[in-house]
Amino acid sequence: MKIKFSLLALFAALFLSGCATTNRVDWNSRIGHYTFDQAVIDLGPPDKQARLTDGRFVAEWVTRFQSGGSTYINQGGYNRDYPYGTGIVMATGPSYYEHKLRLAFTPENILSTWSRD
Repeated sequence: MKIKFSLLALFAALFLSGCATTNRVDWNSRIGHYTFDQAVIDLGPPDKQARLTDGRFVAEWVTRFQSGGSTYINQGGYNRDYPYGTGIVMATGPSYYEHKLRLAFTPENILSTWSRD
């Protein structure tokens, strides 16, 4: 009974941690007054940045998420001649996901457009 409760508590904790919401930024409401300096304060230094010939400035922030690998165990069959069965273990490596936030600023460093990949 104690093991079932512990497993239930573990699954509940994992489920609730996966349901945590993140603050979504309404970038459209920031166009025209949000500055590059504010972006650096909020998001940290950009991963990529470039100044265009017309004076505009584009900066990109990359967020990487790692999904842990998976292990699969397949129990094989057994028969009278080999009574112990067999098993196969296959492990897959971790997966990586990237989200990119690209902000474009006017020559005065005011947010003009944004995109997310």
